[in-house]
Amino acid sequence: MKVTTQGWINGFVGVAMFSGSLPATRLAVLGLDPFFVTAARASFAGLMAVAVVLLARMQRPTRAEWRTLVWVALGVVVGFPLSSALALRTITSAHSLVFIGLLPMATAIFGTWLGGERPSRAFWLFAVLGAASVAGFALSQDGSGSLVADLLMVVAIVSCGYGYAEGGRLARRMGGLPVICWVLVLSLPISLPLSIVLVPSEVALVPTFAWGGLAYVSVFSMLVGFVFWYRGLAQGGIAAVGQLQLLQPFMGLLLAAWLLHESVTSTMLLVTAFVVACVAGAKYTAAAPVSTPGTPEAPQP
Repeated sequence: MKVTTQGWINGFVGVAMFSGSLPATRLAVLGLDPFFVTAARASFAGLMAVAVVLLARMQRPTRAEWRTLVWVALGVVVGFPLSSALALRTITSAHSLVFIGLLPMATAIFGTWLGGERPSRAFWLFAVLGAASVAGFALSQDGSGSLVADLLMVVAIVSCGYGYAEGGRLARRMGGLPVICWVLVLSLPISLPLSIVLVPSEVALVPTFAWGGLAYVSVFSMLVGFVFWYRGLAQGGIAAVGQLQLLQPFMGLLLAAWLLHESVTSTMLLVTAFVVACVAGAKYTAAAPVSTPGTPEAPQP
């Protein structure tokens, strides 16, 4: 199997795990403070990452890699989780799909800027069509929101797109698992004390579903999903594999239909089919991923 094909498979697994992130965050902030949710998800995942680093005896990053890891942490550990958690206090997870539809475009732009990738014009056409179809569909499903919450979601998308691109670029040298593990370990000295300080005063009164949402984003959204996602970005190209995120809103809707018995409409199926076509077109027209100069092929995490 080609490395680029493996990248698309790994990227798809990562997106499948990320598809539950916003619904789970919405559940968490219904019973927990957004700042606590942000710190706790990072600290829980960070403790697991410490165990992985020790068991796998991972090589410590270089000084230059540490600097990059700081920027990745600001994007995927602080920026996106905190901004989206604050926004989801006042908007529904369905409304947030409007912005998730723009995440592949943000990832592609940062991948082009940071990773030296040069996608074709046809690729950008498929990317724009896919983003527009997802945003249009999501907006037609739920137009509720507020200006502050929408601005917070914009900050979340920009932060996440940057963190994805920078982490994917670094994963070419380090591998997907070491990147996210060291990012979480780097964040632990701040996230763990904050989560202790911000812990609810009456833990017993917090609804079970809020703890369940926090558990999901801690394990899958903060750690396991990134292992597959960063590996996929490194293998298949940041801009190209990033287009798989167009499927994330629809996976979330299917998840809601399965768990919450919400209906799946014919419009949803038609738009999903169009998005799949856009993803296929982006894959076909995307250029091969750029290798980092002077470095070997990324190790397999």
